[in-house]
Amino acid sequence: MREQWHDGNHFSLLPTADRFVPALLEAIDHARASVLIELYIVEDGEMGEQFFEALIQAASRGVDVRLLIDACGSWSLADESKQRLVDANISLREFNVLSLIHLGRFISRDHRKLIVIDGHTAFTGGFGVNDQFLRSWFEVAIRITGPCVDDWIELFNRVWRSRKTQDFVTGARHRDRKPAIAPHPMRCEGHMVGRVVWGQGYHYQAIRRSLQHQVGSAHERIWICTPYFVPTRTLRRQLRRAARRGVDVRLLLAARDHDHPSVRYAGQRFFTRLLRSGVRIFEFQPRFIHAKFSLCDGWATIGSCNFDHWSLQWNLEANQEIDDPEFAAELGELFEHCFTQCNEISADRWSSRSRRQRLREWGYGVMDALITRLR
Repeated sequence: MREQWHDGNHFSLLPTADRFVPALLEAIDHARASVLIELYIVEDGEMGEQFFEALIQAASRGVDVRLLIDACGSWSLADESKQRLVDANISLREFNVLSLIHLGRFISRDHRKLIVIDGHTAFTGGFGVNDQFLRSWFEVAIRITGPCVDDWIELFNRVWRSRKTQDFVTGARHRDRKPAIAPHPMRCEGHMVGRVVWGQGYHYQAIRRSLQHQVGSAHERIWICTPYFVPTRTLRRQLRRAARRGVDVRLLLAARDHDHPSVRYAGQRFFTRLLRSGVRIFEFQPRFIHAKFSLCDGWATIGSCNFDHWSLQWNLEANQEIDDPEFAAELGELFEHCFTQCNEISADRWSSRSRRQRLREWGYGVMDALITRLR
């Protein structure tokens, strides 16, 4: 499967859980034929109960419900909850279950976030089924209709049928010939142009290549939001070069209540050179920002991919790219709103940071350098 641009799509931006959680549940409630779900995090809790009940009700209507979860990301999901779903006639598979025989392969995770309803409407972003998305994390999702939905279905089918996927009930690994849901020619749903890009660690890195191309060719702005900022050397160099040639380069990064502080400190060791080159760095203050979205001139991307080694070296990832001026303007407004809730880090302020902060950067930077050597 290769990435192709498609016209005739419609993309709806759904910022914050107040927007995307009701939209997801409503879409499942109105499903009539099929619900395909591929998620990294599925956990018990308030959101989990809402989600499970919607799926069970859909299955009771005769809807073909297929749930694919990552065995590591959904580690805490109780077996009782899994069995409850299976008893409701929901097909449940887990990606890359831990095996002592293949322990080294366990580092590769399915980090994608995808829900497809009736082969017609898709949702993606950085979300999962976890109460933190309801209460304490800032997240963004997107609703998709049009020809791009077929590409999302194809991505789901590839993982659903793969040998790394294991049935929860039987434990059997799969090499299905028949797809979960067959893609079909989609009618036009709008006027927006988009494409699905995906990554599979070192095996396939279309997401990274696409972003680097957009950063390298941007003329006006490069705005990037990511909770885990440990970029490659190539991307760091491109960001500095873009800032020096007059492009408005801004990073919207997580600050408060970070779920992986070590990743935050490892990425901060790059701040000095970026700031000296004119890159502006903003740290979001209200809560942990888990969203992953970027804007380069009129090109936008939203999805699951972070700027860390797990996303770029080992995980299955997927993003929706959009080339549409109206959508870019809407995403730009979201960026601007977020910037007003940030502390901007100046070069002078950063140069006077404490010795303790510098030591953290060095220590976690060493750890990060060692991790990059794992394949």
